[in-house]
Amino acid sequence: MRTIVYVDGFNLYYGALKGTPCKWLDLAKLCRLLLPNHQIIKIKYFTARVSARPHDPDQPTRQQTYFRALQTIPNLDIIYGHFLSHEIDMPLAQHPHRSVRVIKTEEKGSDVNIAAHLVHDGHRGLYELAVLITNDSDLLEPLKIVRYELNLPVGILNPQQQHPSRVLLQHASFFKRIRRGALAASQFPSPLQDANGIFHKPGVW
Repeated sequence: MRTIVYVDGFNLYYGALKGTPCKWLDLAKLCRLLLPNHQIIKIKYFTARVSARPHDPDQPTRQQTYFRALQTIPNLDIIYGHFLSHEIDMPLAQHPHRSVRVIKTEEKGSDVNIAAHLVHDGHRGLYELAVLITNDSDLLEPLKIVRYELNLPVGILNPQQQHPSRVLLQHASFFKRIRRGALAASQFPSPLQDANGIFHKPGVW
């Protein structure tokens, strides 16, 4: 089946990659491994550019290197949301009656972008199967539109090791968990080469 894969980048990172040695992930290899009987015509990766932080000033450089690696995949597009930071008062866990002022950073736009692309591509007849790499229940409504109004199957590859979304599980055409072994088997080589030359996986990540 002609398949488009929609990757919720931050859900994938925080659900399956953070704190592991598998961050140098080749999404094309992963998709071929988990969807071996489908023709993957496009991978859409939804994310946002991070900013440097005092404790981790090299974070944007590492992310940009990974984006460069992803761009060696011919049928992959990166669609950007954005980060929004603002100060808010939040209660202390041990003393809920006391609060502290914190800087809260939220990634904005990716869930809306995924929903828009999923439904729009379905209306245009670009795929026979859509696959979401996410565990975000906010994507339930666009999933239901594609499944029940466009009559097209939508599968879920769940990056969360525990607590799969019950509503996504209920309405998806199929539901698979992305296991650590599949991530380990789907790494880019290092070094890689593109039109600008040779580059390497970040040494510390």
